[in-house]
Amino acid sequence: MNRFAVFALTAATPFLAVPSYAQRNFDDVEITVEEIAPGVAVLFGAGGNIGVSYGDDATVMIDDQFAPLSEKIEAAVAGLGATPVKYVVNTHWHGDHTGGNENFGKTGATIFAHDNVRVRMADPSLSGRDGEPAPDVALPVVTYGQGLRFHLNDDTINLAFLGGGHTDGDSVVMWDKANVVHMGDLYFNIPGYPFVDTRSGGSVYNLMSTLDLAIAMINDETKVIPGHGGMSNKAEMVAYRAMIGEAVSRVEALNEAGKTLEEAVAAKPLADFDRGEGFISDDAFVTAIWTSIEG
Repeated sequence: MNRFAVFALTAATPFLAVPSYAQRNFDDVEITVEEIAPGVAVLFGAGGNIGVSYGDDATVMIDDQFAPLSEKIEAAVAGLGATPVKYVVNTHWHGDHTGGNENFGKTGATIFAHDNVRVRMADPSLSGRDGEPAPDVALPVVTYGQGLRFHLNDDTINLAFLGGGHTDGDSVVMWDKANVVHMGDLYFNIPGYPFVDTRSGGSVYNLMSTLDLAIAMINDETKVIPGHGGMSNKAEMVAYRAMIGEAVSRVEALNEAGKTLEEAVAAKPLADFDRGEGFISDDAFVTAIWTSIEG
């Protein structure tokens, strides 16, 4: 039955519409490859983790990191014995997941994403970002509101918008037969806290709902590709969701007690969570939860 019938984090400029590469040397970035199921692999480099479906029909790539890495990514795909990338799927609009769109678009790849990915790439100011709109060749050509499916490489690959949360255009990508799911930045497997980009329509409440739906669609054997960090599984994603729920409850209590945002941050409600140093600090996550509460 179709379940969709219903490591490196680049911290300097990972979430810009058109990332600035001037201050970053990508020469030393290595694209490493992990084959996680027949015809399915994950590529790690700088930026969001890349999923790849390859086989007799076509090569589908989920996210494409930064533009200066495109040749290395192409080489890694070729190293799998795969044909050149024919289809690119963007899990959301941030530049560390879409930075290679222009290069792959110029090779003839067709780009797919949620409707709001194209909207925000075409006008970064809608998300409070500076920078030029993405060129036409970098924009998704096929967009959708709820989802679609690829029937390729002896599998069904489902693209589904389950309500977003990280942004308002997050897609979850699931392979039926291979039992793999790519969560994009709805799920981080790294230190620190979730990134809820409220300026891009993100909401911690939508994030929790989306995680609940995704968790219900997978099983204990599912291989989980997070947006950032090493490969994961259902148990770890369940623990991540529980952590978010507890954090939200604590911040809600402060909000209901009439505290200001400044007072809530100063109260350090997440001090005992032991999440380590990450891209998103406890103060930033408290602020994002507060913003979500305030609507």
